[in-house]
Amino acid sequence: MKKHLLLSLAILAVASTGLQAQGIVGGAQQGSAEGSRAAGPVGGIVGGVVGGVAGGVAGLLGIDQRPRFREYVVSERRPSYRYDGSVVVGAELPASGVTYYEVPAEYGVRDYRYTVVNDRPVLVDPRTRRVIQVIE
Repeated sequence: MKKHLLLSLAILAVASTGLQAQGIVGGAQQGSAEGSRAAGPVGGIVGGVVGGVAGGVAGLLGIDQRPRFREYVVSERRPSYRYDGSVVVGAELPASGVTYYEVPAEYGVRDYRYTVVNDRPVLVDPRTRRVIQVIE
């Protein structure tokens, strides 16, 4: 009974953060930490695995990739789009005036593009024009 409770708590912790997991490495780290807090060592193990899967499926940049990707974007000298709203995950960019660029294959990001908004690199879903990750 206690194992089932611990496992349930770990899964709940990961589910609450899984959508925020950023890449396989970031997802595993975040899932493990949340699972450990919620259910101890067993939760940490389960959380790490589930978080890694959630992060990999999301196709986002992991914590270790962000600085390198940011340097790449800066070196490309892409123009920055001036946006009046907050540059946050979920913000919808306008249908015109924004240029989207391919993410190099080495980052493992498929189906998304990047652009620079208010001098901040962001990943965008080109179908919806919504920001899916702000690269800090």
